[in-house]
Formats: sequence, structure tokens, C-alpha cells
Amino acid sequence: MRAEHEAEATGAESGPGAGPAGAEAGPADAAVGPEAGPAGPGAGADAARSRRFPSITKDTARPEGHGRAAPGDALAARQWPMLSVLAATAVGLLLTALNHPRFGVLVIGVALIAASVLRRVLPQVGMLAVRSRFTDMVTYGLLGVAITLLALVMEPKPWLDIPFLEDAVRFTVR
Repeated sequence: MRAEHEAEATGAESGPGAGPAGAEAGPADAAVGPEAGPAGPGAGADAARSRRFPSITKDTARPEGHGRAAPGDALAARQWPMLSVLAATAVGLLLTALNHPRFGVLVIGVALIAASVLRRVLPQVGMLAVRSRFTDMVTYGLLGVAITLLALVMEPKPWLDIPFLEDAVRFTVR
């Protein structure tokens, strides 16, 4: 069944002259012999491959911040942006657990805004890069702003008064 899907994805036909499913054509397969056909050497290998995307995804693309593995501490040193955001988030969770929820949530929101800024400014951010640079910036930024606003309007005695918020809550909770 899998061989049939791969054959459909690449446009190859399985048969006695076809190699194993998913096998790459190497230099020895490419050129000589009667299987090369009338189009010349290598035409059979090129015709078997298709430029269409396969119907089954076999791998994922690396995000922009990946980089190659480096010996020693260089790999860990590249992760400082992610570690700093995680540390700030841990401090925010600790503050929330110690009965200071407004400050804890505020620290978490600021950490996400900082992640957005780091993703924009730094060329390599390690595991902080999940998607494209733009998508990461927008996602981290919007979540950071939303969580920060949540901290500012948190009861009791909110630091920020949004006039329509009380009416919207009263309308939806009724």
C-alpha cells in the first residue's frame, strides 16, 4: 500500500524494471543499458521523479533559527534567548503561586513580548524559532500583549479601566 502511494506521488510505475519503493537513483542507475530508452541516458530516472509534492509528508522543514550542531558549549550558548524567556516565565509562575497573581501574570506577558523582540532583533535564537520569523513575532507579541492586558485589568482594583469591558462581561454572563 505504501509503495502505491509513493509511486503515485513520484509518478513512477512499479514493475519488474522498477527498483524498490523510495530508492534513490544513483550514478550507476542513471545511464547505460537498454532501460535508458529512446530519450537517452538518464531520461528514465528523471521521468520517474516528479516535481509535485508527495502526498505523504516524510519530514518537516527546519525553522530559521536552527543552525548546525556545534561541538562543546556552543550549542547550549545558542539557546540563551529561549532560556531567558523560560526563566522569566518560571519567575512569573512562582509569583503567581506565592499569591501575587497580578505581578506573576505581568511578568509572563512581558516575557512573551521580550520573546517577540528577541525574535525580531537576533539572527539566531535557537529553539525560540518555531515558525517563520514573522509568524513567531506576531504570535509571541499578540500573546504577550493579551496576557499583559489581562494582568492590568485583573480584579480587585484594576490598574487599567477599559470602559466597555464591564458592559461586555455583564452582557455575556447574564
